Amino acid sequence: MKVKSNQEIFDFIKPYADSQNIELVEVEMKPGKNPSLTIYVDTEDGIDLVTLEKFHNLINDPLDEFDPTFNEPYTLNVSSPGLDRPFKTERDFMRHLGEKVEVKLYAPIKGNKFFEGVLTAFDENTVTILIGDKEEKFEKSRIAKVNVAIEFD
Repeated sequence: MKVKSNQEIFDFIKPYADSQNIELVEVEMKPGKNPSLTIYVDTEDGIDLVTLEKFHNLINDPLDEFDPTFNEPYTLNVSSPGLDRPFKTERDFMRHLGEKVEVKLYAPIKGNKFFEGVLTAFDENTVTILIGDKEEKFEKSRIAKVNVAIEFD
């Protein structure tokens, strides 16, 4: 099945998201027997079902005209990226500076692949977290996932 790239779809949808003060987080096209296009969105105050439904309705017809699947049927999903979504953009890291995060590595360092601490700094190559009273710096190339640490009371 031929489909337009995720970047083409992202670029097409972004102005619609911007017009509604919605952050377009990610676009994911899954081709196959039952193709689906999932649009992940968020807002500064978090996302709710009403906002998801409104945005779905806003982009449904324009997407049909844009035709991401070249006249093949697909299912459109508009979703929250979830509480434990991985940080992918500079904005994700900026938004969570000073917050407790989880860092999961591809291979162990000091016998561990999982670290939890307060995000204190980042740049294009590294992520720094405060664990207790010691800062640990991780090369992004070694990191499998960084996300907010979810704590249950």
